[in-house]
Formats: sequence, structure tokens, C-alpha cells
Amino acid sequence: MAVHYKDSGVDVERGYKAVELMKKHVARTYDGNVLGDIGSFGGFYSIEGMKYEKPVLVAGTDGVGTKLKYAFTSGRHNTVGIDCVAMCANDIVCQGAKPLLFLDYFATGRLDPEVCATVVGGVAEGCVRAGCALIGGETAEMPDFYPDGEYDLAGFCVGIADRDRVINGAGILPGDALIGIASSGVHSNGYSLVRKLFGCDPTELNKTDKRLGSTVIDALLTPTKIYVKTILSLIKDFEIKGIAHITGGGFIENIPRIFPKGIGAEIAVGSYPRPPIYSLIEERAGLPDRDLYNTFNMGIGMVLAVSAAIAGLVISRLEALGEKAYAVGRAVEGSGVTLL
Repeated sequence: MAVHYKDSGVDVERGYKAVELMKKHVARTYDGNVLGDIGSFGGFYSIEGMKYEKPVLVAGTDGVGTKLKYAFTSGRHNTVGIDCVAMCANDIVCQGAKPLLFLDYFATGRLDPEVCATVVGGVAEGCVRAGCALIGGETAEMPDFYPDGEYDLAGFCVGIADRDRVINGAGILPGDALIGIASSGVHSNGYSLVRKLFGCDPTELNKTDKRLGSTVIDALLTPTKIYVKTILSLIKDFEIKGIAHITGGGFIENIPRIFPKGIGAEIAVGSYPRPPIYSLIEERAGLPDRDLYNTFNMGIGMVLAVSAAIAGLVISRLEALGEKAYAVGRAVEGSGVTLL
């Protein structure tokens, strides 16, 4: 008796259907630089004619992490793809790079074509927000490797910058201002702790909390804000010395990554309003600020280092671009981050 691939749990027909369902989402992200179509062995993207004196490619990769558990619990799969793009594209724009292309990796135990296409639809939406093209990816069906109804999602982003205009923090000096751009919520970090605090009981997650102005699950599944278009617009007119994406490790780990040796930061924790979700997190965790700011973004998704002389102008421009921005601190002699 023959044993077919399908008998092992892999159904290639489901894979074909998933690809067909994805195509309409992927097509939304294409621009004139995309060569070919989905389904080739490699994705092609032309950089011919781009006006860079010394072009360099900047690449980043990341995943969504255990925030995915809330997608599984709620059956809502349309936003985690945005998170995936955001975690990658926000990283490379910190160097002043314009994202060009994106690849995704979706892996599951038993492929559900509709769920897969919904997730990829979110990836496509993230690419539209980041201004990059989704030129390929991988859908892997691996029986017995993932629990039923679960999947993993990762992404890979490539961008371009002019070598002489790369933002690397080297020019940051004591006295420079640190400007924070508001986050949309918890973004995609710290969810192992979040799940310990809030659990995964649908009844509890679907309760409306007056402070949140929404259900708990709505707040926890709010997608990561994508800052690419804001940052690319800003750096055309202002000298931004350094940019930190506040992800895993919060303020404490991420801000020092942009500082030259001998520079630290002072952050005034009362200088901006924290999103209501952090009041709930603080109450349930019972943690001091130092621990919270070493885990979560605490309401700030990006921190920019600029000369104090232009800080007001930069904040005004950010507000004109639709962002909420605040003077959250300053660079000082020393090292690490001091919370005030």
C-alpha cells in the first residue's frame, strides 16, 4: 500500500490555495521596481536609477513573538502581519534607510489557507504603510511540529541608504535633546509577561475596560505603529543624530545602542502620557519603573537624538505629520539610562 505525502499531514493542494488567496494582497504592495510575480524561486527588485551617491543596503529580520498567542485565542489574524513588518522596517529606518522589499515566513502544523491568507494580508498592509514591496516568502506546513491552530511568523526587510547619510549616533553630544514619538500601545514586545498578567481566557479578554475604552484583547492586539514614512520625511529637513526603536529591553537597553562611548541618557518618565494599558500592566505586575522601562516601550515607540536648538522645530514637524511627540530627556556624560 502506497504512503503518500498527504498521509504524513502535508497537503500541497492547501498550499496552492493559500498562494492563490495571497496574490491579491501581495499585488497591493508592488511598485515599478518589482520584477516578476509571486511564485518564482527568488524575488527580484530593481534599484536601477535610484539617486544615491554611495548606495548601501540595510537589512533587518524579526518576528512577532508570543503576541501571536492572542491571535490564536481570539481568532483574529489580520493584524499580526502588520506587527511583523513594523518590527523589521522600524529597525532599518533607524539608520535612515528606506525599506525597499520584504519577505515573510509563515510556518504551521496544518495549513489553513484562509488563515494564512489573512495573515499575509496583514503583512501586505504593513508593507503599504512602510512603503515597501512584498516580493516573496515561504509557507511551511510541518505536521506535529506546531500545536493545532497555531503558527509562527517572521519577516526580513531590505532597505537602501546613502553611505554618507547613514544615521549612527556618532555625533550625539551631552546636552542633545531626546524626543519620543508615541507608540500605539504595547507593540510586539514583552508579551510573555503580558500573557502571565492577563492570561488567555477569552471571556476575560473580551471584557471592556473603562480605562482602555475598549476590550482588553483590542488593546493587546493593537498593531505596532510603523514610523517609516514619518522618519523618512523628517530626515529630509532635519539633522537627526540618532534613532532608537524601543522594542524588547525597553528604554534601558535600546537607547544606549545609539550612543557613542561616554554618553548616557536622562529620561523624565513624567514628560509624556502613558497609554492606559500600562496602568493595568503596572497594577498587575507590581513592578518599579526601572523594570517596566526595561521590558516595555511604555508609550514611546521611537526616541530621536537631536541638537537642543532644533528640538522644538522637530516636535512641531512630527505633530504636523500626525504624530504625538514629546521632549522626554537629554543626552548626558556617562553611560546607560537614568530615570528621573
